[in-house]
Amino acid sequence: MDKRIYLCLAHMSGKEQGFIKEAFDTNWVVPLGPNVNAFEDELKHFVGQDKEVVALSAGTAAIHLGLIQLGVGAGDEVICQSFTFCASANPVAYQGATPVFVDSEEDTWNMDPVLLEEAIKDRILKTGKKPKAILPVHLYGMPARIDEICAIAANYDIPVLEDAAEALGSEFKGQKCGTFGTFGVLSFNGNKMITTSGGGALIVPDESTKKQTMFYATQAREPFPHYQHEKIGYNYRMSNICAGIGRGQMTVLDEHIAHHRHVHALYENAFEGVDGITLKSNPDDRFNANYWLSTILIDPMKTGTTYDEVRRKLDERGIETRPLWKPMHLQPVYATNPCYVNGVSERLFNMGLCIPAGPWVTDEDVAYIVEQIKGCCKK
Repeated sequence: MDKRIYLCLAHMSGKEQGFIKEAFDTNWVVPLGPNVNAFEDELKHFVGQDKEVVALSAGTAAIHLGLIQLGVGAGDEVICQSFTFCASANPVAYQGATPVFVDSEEDTWNMDPVLLEEAIKDRILKTGKKPKAILPVHLYGMPARIDEICAIAANYDIPVLEDAAEALGSEFKGQKCGTFGTFGVLSFNGNKMITTSGGGALIVPDESTKKQTMFYATQAREPFPHYQHEKIGYNYRMSNICAGIGRGQMTVLDEHIAHHRHVHALYENAFEGVDGITLKSNPDDRFNANYWLSTILIDPMKTGTTYDEVRRKLDERGIETRPLWKPMHLQPVYATNPCYVNGVSERLFNMGLCIPAGPWVTDEDVAYIVEQIKGCCKK
């Protein structure tokens, strides 16, 4: 095959240039302006639940500002999902706080509610105080057991900062991911459901919290004619140029989500009955993943091959894949952090691959990918 098939390449609607040109023509090339306001309004309408949205420079910045507004500081602990990307936990460290890692459950691969409660009880026992926040992730667009997580959080009066960076458009019981917690996080990185080249957003509960978030995101400048600063602020606002890209992308968001779900359905059909290859799908009808990336587990005992052998062979044949996330509790930088594990994420890491699912992946591509994966199996 001549072309290379990528996991999730950015796909432009064709309308982005118009919004960018408007920004240039009106000289709105700064971290505020009509595109930023309109992009936030469109996102607010999309996620629903009477939430407000603040457009920022990255999803990581959104997590950081959420933690700041939840009062997370030096000496605090925040319960984080272990099976995810480091951007979920790193902002906790920015604040001088300690990420406490909780392993996954089998159904969604996300934070295990049973282990979560065990972790809360044990941290209270060991430190004399409860964790300051809980940071679950909707990994690969699969909704976590967010109702159970939020119920436990409410029982202990701990706020939830919900990482939906990979889950724009995913739903649990018909409600958009990112709207269950006190705060929710979105990402518009180059390979996400939509892109602003770089960028992210913080979903907030109300207008006053939106203003406070914008205050922290614009260097915490007080309302004086001169520059006055009474709190530490950050340069985290999204530019009007990037927001213009986002506005163009919003016109194809529903189309992108439908395509990812279509590709996943093709994989589901193709891998049905293939012994040793398991595609991750919605556990039941409460879950409606966007399938940002489709993911498979490869059982070496049944297939006669490993996920890494498959990864290397597919790479040679022009197919980009990626191992599942290496759990945070196994990362050298967090080697001494408290963790509550059950073996699930380590097993997934040693068996799993992300396979192409983006808007440029065609039905023919899926057939070729499946054929190559099946061809790697020796049994």
